[in-house]
Amino acid sequence: MAPVRVAAVQFAVGQDVAANLATCLRMIDRAAAEGARLVVLPEFCDHLSWYPSRAAAHERARRPGDAFLSAVAERARRHAVHLKLNVTLARDDGRTTGTNLLYGPDGTLLAASDKLVLMGAEGDHLDPGATAGPVVPTPLGRLGMYACMEGVLGEVCRDLAVRGAQVLLNGLNSFATDEASLHVPVRAAENRVWVVAANKVGPLLPAEHLPAISERLGVPPEWLHGAGESQVVAPDGTVVARGPRTGEAVVVADIDPAAADDKTRPDGTDVFAARRPELYGPIVSPPRPRTTPPGAKEITAAVVRPAAPVEAGALAREAALRGADLVVLPELAFGPDASATRTARVLSDALRGTSAHAVTSVRDGDSHIGCLVSAHGLVDTQRQLHRSARHAAWATRLGDGLEVFGLPWGRLAIMVGDDALYPETARLAAVADADALAVPFTPREPWETGLGLLERAAENRLNVVAAGGDAGLVLALSGDFTLWTAWEGPFTGRISHPLVTRADGPVTLAPIHPARAVNRLVSKNTDLVAGRPWRAVASLAAATP
Repeated sequence: MAPVRVAAVQFAVGQDVAANLATCLRMIDRAAAEGARLVVLPEFCDHLSWYPSRAAAHERARRPGDAFLSAVAERARRHAVHLKLNVTLARDDGRTTGTNLLYGPDGTLLAASDKLVLMGAEGDHLDPGATAGPVVPTPLGRLGMYACMEGVLGEVCRDLAVRGAQVLLNGLNSFATDEASLHVPVRAAENRVWVVAANKVGPLLPAEHLPAISERLGVPPEWLHGAGESQVVAPDGTVVARGPRTGEAVVVADIDPAAADDKTRPDGTDVFAARRPELYGPIVSPPRPRTTPPGAKEITAAVVRPAAPVEAGALAREAALRGADLVVLPELAFGPDASATRTARVLSDALRGTSAHAVTSVRDGDSHIGCLVSAHGLVDTQRQLHRSARHAAWATRLGDGLEVFGLPWGRLAIMVGDDALYPETARLAAVADADALAVPFTPREPWETGLGLLERAAENRLNVVAAGGDAGLVLALSGDFTLWTAWEGPFTGRISHPLVTRADGPVTLAPIHPARAVNRLVSKNTDLVAGRPWRAVASLAAATP
C-alpha cells in the first residue's frame, strides 16, 4: 500500500453554527491543499458542547442531511478526501448523541458511531451510544473512529484494534494537556495502530458562563480552552507530527496503514495473538460498586534494581530498613534458575524485623510466577497470564486469573513480566478493587515505561510500582483528580496523569497513596472504571477469530 497523507485539523468552535461551518470548510480546504487524503476534524465541530438544557441540545443539534452535514459532505466530494468529523446529532427517537461521521471521497456517508463514554456535563445534555462503532474498510486502510473521553479509557480503542482497525481517528474537545502527552499516543502504542487525533483550541465554554464554571471547577478561565497539540502517532507510539498548543493548525503526515498489521514485539511476541480473551470476562460484565474499604492514606514504595542477582537480597533489605512498605524487584531478580523456595528464603531474611512486603518473579517448573514475600516467608504467588516469546522455552503453563492480595495497607495485584503490555491486565485489577500494582518486568520498547505504565495508573486509578533492569517507576495517584470538586493545588492542565518518580539508582523510594484508588470519578457522571462501555466492547472477551 502506498503512503497515505493524513491531516489532523485544529481550530476554535463557538455557538454560531454558520460560523463554525465556515471554519470547518476553510480548514478542510487547507488540509486538501496540503495533499491530505484523510482529514480529521475536532469533536463537536458544529457547536460548543455546552447547552442550557437537554431540550436545547436537541433543538440545536445537526440532523442527517441538513445544511451543515450536506456542506461538509460536498466538500469531501470536491476534494476527493475521506473526512471524519464529530457533531451533536438529533435522533428521530428523541435521543441527542455525540456522533462520529465518516464521509467518503464521493461525499457518501460511509459510517457513523455514537460516543460511548460521555465526559462530565456532556451527560447532562447528551445520550451515550449503546453499540460499538464499525471498522470501515477503505482504499486508505481499515479505519476506526472514537472521540475524546473514549480514549481516556482503553476499551473503545482496544475493541476497534482487536476487530482489525489499522488507523484510529480521534476528535477531541479537551482542555487537558495529558491528552496529547499520554492518552492519545498510548492508544497507538498499546494497540500497534496509527492514531490521527484532532483537538480544539479556543474557549470550550460560552464566554458568559466561563467565570462561574471556572470558579466551580477550580480551574482558571484560561485553562478552559482547547489544549491543541493535534497529532499523528505511529504504531510504536512515536508522535510523527504535532500541532501547536494554541492557534489553528493543519497537522500533516504520511503514514503506511499496513504497518499496523505487525503486532510483533522486538522479542518476537505477537501481542495480539497472546491476548487471553477467556480471562477478560469481568471487563465486559456489568460494573458493580466497590465493596472493599479504602487502603492507607500513604505508604512508601521502593524500586530495587540490582546490577547482579547476588545484590538483590542486600538491596531489598536496604529498602526495607529505609522504611519501604512495598519493595519491587525486576523479574527473575535472583537469576533464571532461582527457585521460589530459595527466593522466598532470601527475601524473608532481607525483610526480617520489618513489616515490608517484596515482589519479584521466578521460574517455577513450567511457569513464570510472581512471588509476594514478607518477613515470614512466601505469602502468595501470581502466575503470568500471557505467553511471552522470551520465556517460550519453559513458561508454557499460564495463569487462569488475576489475584488481588489483601495487605495491611491495601489491596495489591501483581503483573508478571509481559502481562504489563496488556491493558486488560490492569483493568482486571481495577475491576477487582486493587489499590496498587507491583510490576516485576523487562521492558523492551520505550513506550512501555514512557506511556504504558503511566496509562495503567491513569485510566484505572491504580498506584503502580515497577522494576525492570535499567527501568524503574513509582507512579502515585494524585489527590487533584476529580473536576467539580476543590483541588489541593493549582491546576496544571493534567487531570488523570499520575505523579511520576523514575528510579535513579539501585534503590529508589517514593510515596504512593492506596486510599486514592477509591476515587475514580474524573468528573460528574464519569467514572473511569464503572463508566467503562462494557456492553459495547464484547469483542474484548470473544475468542480470537
